[in-house]
Amino acid sequence: MSKLDELIAELCPAGVEVKKLREVATVSRGGSFQKKDYVDTGFPCIHYGQIYTLYDLFVEKTVSFISDEQAAKQKKAVPNDIIMAVTSENVEDVCKCIAWLGDTEVAVSGHTAIIHHSLNPKYLVYFLHSSRFIHQKNKLAHGTKVIEVRPDDLLEIDIPVPPIEVQREIVQILDNFTELTAKLTAKLTAELTAELT
Repeated sequence: MSKLDELIAELCPAGVEVKKLREVATVSRGGSFQKKDYVDTGFPCIHYGQIYTLYDLFVEKTVSFISDEQAAKQKKAVPNDIIMAVTSENVEDVCKCIAWLGDTEVAVSGHTAIIHHSLNPKYLVYFLHSSRFIHQKNKLAHGTKVIEVRPDDLLEIDIPVPPIEVQREIVQILDNFTELTAKLTAKLTAELTAELT
């Protein structure tokens, strides 16, 4: 029996409780800054387009900044919040998200949802990239040229909410899997490159 199995048997013997996201989180919309507002140094910010192009699942430092004056007018995420892009050109990409794991507030642009929650942030991001979430998200997505999910609609998503110890163990397993996958991919890429040269 794995450690995860033992924790589930001990802490949730009747099964993992499923809750609506609204029971464990609040959802708000992002702000209004644009790429033209970037400055070289200043208040950290995340533009919704960067969620698709620059960031992995977990973010501790931003690549972009806005002035303190501009930041004062913006919506912000706090450490452990989830930042989700709710507008995309296709259904597959809409609702891609990151966990903000930095140690300060971060300004968040429009076309986003800021999810403030009581769960392990990595657990929630892994869930929000799972097939179980994607199946629910696809029912909420609307539009033709631009696909959108209304932030308020996310509150009705069903999410399994195991005890925090179980969430931590799931995160540990998925972190290890992600690391091994990255190492294997790097090794295979190096071998293929060596064969082609």
